Amino acid sequence: MQKPKKIPQRMCIACREMQDKRSMLRIVRTAQGEIVPDRTGKLSGRGAYLCDKPECVKKLRKYRLLSKTFSCEVAEETYLAVEEALLAGKQ
Repeated sequence: MQKPKKIPQRMCIACREMQDKRSMLRIVRTAQGEIVPDRTGKLSGRGAYLCDKPECVKKLRKYRLLSKTFSCEVAEETYLAVEEALLAGKQ
């Protein structure tokens, strides 16, 4: 008898809910200090996860959660890029 495959879970940085890793957007701070959305989940660097709920996207920008998560200043363009990546993923 085979064990059922374990599905990796990650916590959303906005709503703090555990969800399936594949259903969330990974945001990465690379070794060069760049912060980019990572749809593939394969980029190396420090990662944070965000679910695709509209209220989580609003919270992300309002409370500047990426700045807090990565302990550095994050530009407004980065928040826009994350929002665009989430919208592109829904289609």
